[in-house]
Amino acid sequence: MEEETEKGLLLECVRKFSTAPFLLKTYMLVEDPTTNDVVSWNDDGTTFVVLQPAEFARNLLPTLFNHCNFSSFVRQLNTYGFRKVRRSRWEFCNERFRKGEKELLWEIRRKKSCLRKKQHGAQESDEDQRSLTSSFSSNYAVLMDENKRLKKENKVLQSELTTIKTKCRDLLDLVTKYSSAKPERLEQVQEQT
Repeated sequence: MEEETEKGLLLECVRKFSTAPFLLKTYMLVEDPTTNDVVSWNDDGTTFVVLQPAEFARNLLPTLFNHCNFSSFVRQLNTYGFRKVRRSRWEFCNERFRKGEKELLWEIRRKKSCLRKKQHGAQESDEDQRSLTSSFSSNYAVLMDENKRLKKENKVLQSELTTIKTKCRDLLDLVTKYSSAKPERLEQVQEQT
């Protein structure tokens, strides 16, 4: 009986002082200096900023998470008590998520989900509404960034295609010109080159 109590206390202690994998992975992404052009700490290290949400979702999220959905990442941040600092950019804050203070991560706990129902049915709280709006706007921003990137890529490809078509036409003209030339003239051209 005492042994079971000790195991129970040990498990509770381990649970209490362990850090959620999501937080560790997020901290690793923000701390990594090679990702600073996409995600980095603010100047004083109290918040982190996702500078390029589309690239973050496409290139970084899949390396540590099982998805590439930026809005899912933001929802997960919300469940751990992070809040968006500014409307103008993707900057997130949690008082225990700070540059160089990884030891504080274990203190961040996941919020318990609670459903509030009224007598006449369930209604969304203001927080749920803000979360949905934030999720929609994050999806929208990611899609807009991706759309801009694809338009630029399309212009480059269109330009390359035009260049290749021109070269192909020139090559066909050259082949036609030399195939209609007399054999002795071809020999002269070959001798000159």
